[in-house]
Amino acid sequence: MLDMLVVGGGYVGLSAAVAVKQSAPHLKIEVIEAAPEHVWQNDQRASAIIAAASRMLEVLGVWQDILPQAQPINRMVVTDSRTADPVRPVFLTFDGAVEEGRPFAHMVPNVEMVRALRGACERLGIAIRHGLSATGFTTTSTKTTVTLSDGSTVDTRLLVACDGVKSKLRDMAGIKTVSWDYGQSGIVTTVEHERPHEGVAEEHFLPSGPFAILPLTGNRSSLVWTERREEAEQLVRADELVFEEELQRRFGHKLGAITVAGSRKAFPLGLTLARAFVAPRVALAGDAAHGIHPISGQGLNLGFKDVAALAETVVEADRLGLDIGALNVLERYQSWRRFDTFRMGVTTDVLNRLFSNDITPIRIARDFGLSLVERLPGLKSYFIGEAAGTSAPNQPKLLAGHPI
Repeated sequence: MLDMLVVGGGYVGLSAAVAVKQSAPHLKIEVIEAAPEHVWQNDQRASAIIAAASRMLEVLGVWQDILPQAQPINRMVVTDSRTADPVRPVFLTFDGAVEEGRPFAHMVPNVEMVRALRGACERLGIAIRHGLSATGFTTTSTKTTVTLSDGSTVDTRLLVACDGVKSKLRDMAGIKTVSWDYGQSGIVTTVEHERPHEGVAEEHFLPSGPFAILPLTGNRSSLVWTERREEAEQLVRADELVFEEELQRRFGHKLGAITVAGSRKAFPLGLTLARAFVAPRVALAGDAAHGIHPISGQGLNLGFKDVAALAETVVEADRLGLDIGALNVLERYQSWRRFDTFRMGVTTDVLNRLFSNDITPIRIARDFGLSLVERLPGLKSYFIGEAAGTSAPNQPKLLAGHPI
């Protein structure tokens, strides 16, 4: 019988397995992943990794493998304008590191994260089984029996669901969600530009939604371009000339001529929050527990926070001789994470509604608010700490850079 079975072999699932196994090597842990073995190598996206998450990855022994491909975000610039405006006034800037040598975030190619975490799994002896999904499970007082898509079954003391925002395991566990659709899609692609970005990230608030330019290594940037659903689908289907023309209108000319250097994909945007994070012998983590708007760049980082809290809960319970799958043990994890997740979900929802419109009184009010934050160093430092994940009280040890 396994001690922990993780369903979902993305960054959250892999890091959960590594974090627990590293601190409790005697526990038997496996990961199952529905995708074929090498599909992860085709992911061209990149993600913002906040300082607290990079601390955790450092403790897990994978950050040194990721760092050569990671681009520090040295500065964040926030503007608010219409697409056709010739000038985009800067209302807010975030500068500086949260500590010596550590900026508040890095941009990391997803493929490098997965590669490093898979390497850690191999070093720790964590088996990753590909091409399998969980089709059902039954729970008793001592174990959960999971039925896999090949007809086999696996017994485990704890089942960790990291199977995405449309989690089937969450539904099987009877956990309800609060969710709604924004009628927006996020277009994700990579561009090359003539001039260096110097580690500056830009968030342009436009009437259809935020347009984020996120620096990558070299003269490249990752884009998260929010548009209304129909327009996004038309842009993704458009020929290269039309797409690049629309892109240049939003990107501007500060970095010179740009060319699209990767595939373009559109992802529907919405809010999904699980009403509970745990059930008997089941814990949700990552997008299975929460899917939020990318306006704050916190989606993946919420998943890493889940990992840090869940790993500490499981490892400390094991050290005390407790049943790691017992509901009263898992409720500590739930209480640790649910409020923070709800708060971030509400924050991103309000920000998206506040900035994705062209109503003049609202525009005046929000620009006044941004300008006020810019003029108050103490308030700005608070927001930097929040964005970096370093200011939260009672945070898990891994996020503070300490082993469990």
